[in-house]
Amino acid sequence: MTSWSRVVVSAAVLAVVARPALGQRGRFDLEALRRVVAVSDPHIAPDGRSIVIVVSRPNYQLDKNESELVLVERAGGQARTLTTGRGFVGSPRWSPTGDRIAFLAPGGGPESAAQIWVMPLAGGDARAVTSAPGGVLQFAWRPDGREIAYATEDQPAPRTGEETHNDSFEVGDDDYLIKAAAEPVHLWLVSAEGGTARRLTGGPSSLTKADGTSPISWSADGKLIAYAAQETPHSGDFRTSVIKVVDAASGAVRTVSSGFGMAPAFAPQGDLLAFSRPRGSAPWFSSHAIYVVSGAGGKERMVTGSIDRTFYGADWSAHGTDLVLTASDGTTTSLWWLELDGQARRIPLGDLEPHDISVGPDGSLAFVGVEPGRPGELYLLSDLAGKPVRLTDYNASIATLALGRTESVEWSVPGYQADGVVTYPPDYHAGTRYPLLLVIHGGPMGSSTRAFSSLSQLLAANGWIVFEPNYRGSDNLGNKYQSAIIGDAGDGPGKDVMAGVAALVARRIVDTTRIGVSGWSYGGYMTTWLIGHHSIWRAALAGAALTDYADSYNLSDINVTFGGGWGGSVWQAPYDKLVRDQSPTAYFTRIKTPTLILSNTGDVRVPIVQSYKLYHALKDRGVPVRFVAYPIPGHFPRDPVRVRDVYRRWIAWFEEWFRR
Repeated sequence: MTSWSRVVVSAAVLAVVARPALGQRGRFDLEALRRVVAVSDPHIAPDGRSIVIVVSRPNYQLDKNESELVLVERAGGQARTLTTGRGFVGSPRWSPTGDRIAFLAPGGGPESAAQIWVMPLAGGDARAVTSAPGGVLQFAWRPDGREIAYATEDQPAPRTGEETHNDSFEVGDDDYLIKAAAEPVHLWLVSAEGGTARRLTGGPSSLTKADGTSPISWSADGKLIAYAAQETPHSGDFRTSVIKVVDAASGAVRTVSSGFGMAPAFAPQGDLLAFSRPRGSAPWFSSHAIYVVSGAGGKERMVTGSIDRTFYGADWSAHGTDLVLTASDGTTTSLWWLELDGQARRIPLGDLEPHDISVGPDGSLAFVGVEPGRPGELYLLSDLAGKPVRLTDYNASIATLALGRTESVEWSVPGYQADGVVTYPPDYHAGTRYPLLLVIHGGPMGSSTRAFSSLSQLLAANGWIVFEPNYRGSDNLGNKYQSAIIGDAGDGPGKDVMAGVAALVARRIVDTTRIGVSGWSYGGYMTTWLIGHHSIWRAALAGAALTDYADSYNLSDINVTFGGGWGGSVWQAPYDKLVRDQSPTAYFTRIKTPTLILSNTGDVRVPIVQSYKLYHALKDRGVPVRFVAYPIPGHFPRDPVRVRDVYRRWIAWFEEWFRR
């Protein structure tokens, strides 16, 4: 499942523009995948004149995604590369005076732990200012620019004598692949010029660790640092997370929030602190709202009550009186400007979806914008009443290809109006019936939108209609819709998906003898649930599929947090029976659909043992099945060669069965 990654047709249909004939342009295929450039993490300079971004390209010969920092001038979009040959760079952050940029990069060789490097923009080489043995996970400049706070994992205490051979350790709420005692992540302070670092926090608590270490944020006066912390370093205990502040001078720590606090951010002026927290008691399975509280403590208050969407974090305006928010919203990602004591204003962006927002000193916004027909580029919105301007053109060659048209769709289910996305083959002709392939998103807190998707375009290029349904539990239609999955993991969402399929079939565009279903993570869960309950499928692909909730509760990195999806422990009544009934394993003997199973051997989010169960359940009963594993950690491959292999097998499996 992820950081916990389309029946009535809506009007959101791409406009048709004059283009060369399809035969004159190539399609998006596995070779075109090589040319996709990833743009991320924009930050506007303190003077507002330039923007630093991370630009990443796949290197298939080295099987790495190589990144570099690029400086883009706001006026004209001229770009200058700041780093080369480092392999990985990330997290660029301007110094408060704008004369330096700090970033993360390997401290020694290309495989060494990430350290903080500081680059002077007036000239000269970047130099490492940290040498943390566990590497740097998060960092932030002090507002005066003299120091940098950073987060790193503690190292185990050294053992001597015979005890050097004793590697036993006590297990807590950890994943099943853990090989040593879980160590906490703590805060340190170092001079921006480098030197000896000073520890700020310690003890058994830890900065939250699920899906990335908690961001850290300085108060405007440079006295306090905010972070999210859990009671223990055990990965499953992130459900105990609260917002804390530490005094940078004394190291005194106090808690300023209740409940499941995440993503703290101090305002650039004053002492207000914004953070994200679930509206309900289930940390993942109910929508997240934004709250504010004084850094000195006191009563917290929700400020996004008027916007019934999920917000995982917020950015402050330069004056600290407003918040900039993004959230999944139907089949797009929307942008809001929220006055703390006023109204929320949705900023119209058309087909453009904003990600990675940076707020400039004059209120302008830089962000990575993704269109239906173009991967992400850097955009600048100078005026909230104006139109965003694209400043980069890294993916121009992709935008000129013959891509499949993408369309939003809606359909009714009892109590809800569900939605999703359809991508048509590039040469789609009305009146023709095409194979239909479902690609179901993970999460379940996530959603399918009309933004460019490499996988959807690859599949559509093979002459298939690609359907990406959202379902109850998705985070795009409000709290009632999102939390409806609690205690109903498969049946309700499964009915939502099947109603969407029925609506597309009713439009007479689907070849009903060739319908396939696929998905990764919770999308893999829904795939195995659907092939255990319906017989319409020609073939299926289950990627990193959660098939047994008890296994996830006991073995995964977030383990006991899964209890929030039911209301309690899977080992206590009545949740024990509910979990068995809502796990696809209970219906494996019904499956007759040919199925391809994909998984990483080191996946701690959805342990591969669940894929083994599915494999034997099908193989032993003579159902066509193939099981392919990648001998790597992680929930989904990240390197370009394995990603391409996943996509290649995805295409080949359905080509094989759609031909029969």
